[in-house]
This record gives sequence, structure tokens and C-alpha cells, in this order.
Amino acid sequence: MSIQRYNLSKRHDDLMQLAKKGIRENIAMALKEDLGGQINVNNDITANLLPKDKNAYAHIITHETGIFCGKDWVEAIFDQLNQSVNLVWHIKDGQKMIPEQLLVEIEGSARTIVTSERTILNFIQLLSGVSTKVNYYVALLNNTNAKLLDTRKTLPGLRTALKYAVICGGGNNHRIGLSDAFLIKENHIIAIGSIQKAVKSASLAFPDYPIEVEVETIEELIQAINAGVDIVMLDNFNLKLISEAVKINKGRVILEVSGNINESLITNIARTGIDYISVGDITKNIRAIDISMRLKLK
Repeated sequence: MSIQRYNLSKRHDDLMQLAKKGIRENIAMALKEDLGGQINVNNDITANLLPKDKNAYAHIITHETGIFCGKDWVEAIFDQLNQSVNLVWHIKDGQKMIPEQLLVEIEGSARTIVTSERTILNFIQLLSGVSTKVNYYVALLNNTNAKLLDTRKTLPGLRTALKYAVICGGGNNHRIGLSDAFLIKENHIIAIGSIQKAVKSASLAFPDYPIEVEVETIEELIQAINAGVDIVMLDNFNLKLISEAVKINKGRVILEVSGNINESLITNIARTGIDYISVGDITKNIRAIDISMRLKLK
């Protein structure tokens, strides 16, 4: 069956490579935003009030429980600002944080450290917020076979960073963008003529790419299964219809549920026997984790 084209492990590996490549761009964009369009610490007019040759020590702590994420982004900030700044880490991505825990110690140019503060906190507060929320949702799926997926509902420019944070929280990635997998939706089907025609066209165009079809009815589910797709996304199905879809499918294709899923529904959905549950909320509605930096002059 074509279902072998869909592989979460490969998707994870692809995302990791893209995230690593994207870190420098993420940081450059953020630093230029703060420093008048150039990556130059001298453009921080407030930091210039400090003596140029003064060194400082700083530490970053968390004030609440969560899952940490963002180490490589912090290191990339100093790679671009001042490589002589030293970092001593006390946590790894994906590890649990507890209130008042020391995350990292920083030593070097006082000017560089104060210039970097907000960029550092923006990234690790956001990414840790995603990882923490994902971890909470994953816990709701305990004792079921369902896996949590993210979506493309991400902040522009931070797609791979947020999807990396999903992995750190114990979740999995849906397609990274529009170029790595097919997701044939209602408007595609209307324009092409039928589910069968759309799937056939996709198979001929890119035979090694996974094909997913979004369906809104049981009848469309049956059409998609018969067309030989890899995955069927059940869009806004209620619990009764999800259970019926699982019985009809009999494991022939991967079944995914999407649409208006929240923490009060997700456990019952998982218990239907569904394979994947995609939730936009985990990368779209994020509360930053309370993390702060404190500095001491040397």
C-alpha cells in the first residue's frame, strides 16, 4: 500500500534539518528589528551607557513549571553579536523546568548581554510556551494510540522554530509546508472534479509524496479510501461519526481528525481509535512562559 510514503520519523528528521538552517535567519531578523536594521551592538544606545570594556555575569531563570525549548536560538544570538560571550547550560531542550530553576549562566561583555536580553527571552519564552502546551496535550492522550500533530497555523517566519518546539514537547509534525506533502481539500476537489481524479493526478505528479485528503462526510471517506490515499483527514466530525469512520476504515489508511479540537474533547476523540489528532491551538494560541534574566557587573 502507498501508506508507507507517510513516515513520522522522516518528517521529524526533515524538520530538524530545516530548523537548524532557519535558526540563523530567525535570529538575524530579530536582531535587525532591534538594532536599526543592522546586527551591531553599538546601535543599542542605552547599552552604550555602560563602559565598553566592562564584563558582566548574568543568569536566566524560570518562574514557573514548563518544558524548556530554545537553546540553539540563544547560542545563535551570541554567535551573531559577540562570540566571546560564554554560556553554561543547566538544562536541555525538552526537559522539564520548575519554578526558580537556573537555566543558563552567561559571562562576557556587559553591553552585549543587555543588548541580547529581550531577543533571548522572546525566543525561549515563546518556544517553551509551545513545548509546555504540547506536553500538556500529549498527556491527555495517555493510554490511547492517538498521536498529536501540529498544523500550519504558526507565526509567519517562525514555522520551523515552532514545529521544533512541538517535537520538544512530545508532539509530532504535520506537513511542514505546501511542498512536502499533498493535502487535498474541498476546493481542490471542486476544481479538479472528484476525489479520485485529484488523487490520481497527485500520484502521477509526485509518486513518492504522501497524499492526504480532507473529507466532510462518510461517503467522501469511502471515496478517499478507494482512491488509495495515505491519510484521510476527518474535518469537523463529531464523536459518533469519528467512531463510525474508524470502523469503516478497518486500518486501511491513516485516519486524522481536525477542526475545533480542545482539551475538553481530545481524550474522548483519542479513545475512538483514531490515529492522529491535529490541533492548531498548540502553535497559535500560546502563552509565553515567565522567564527572566538578572545581571551582575564584575
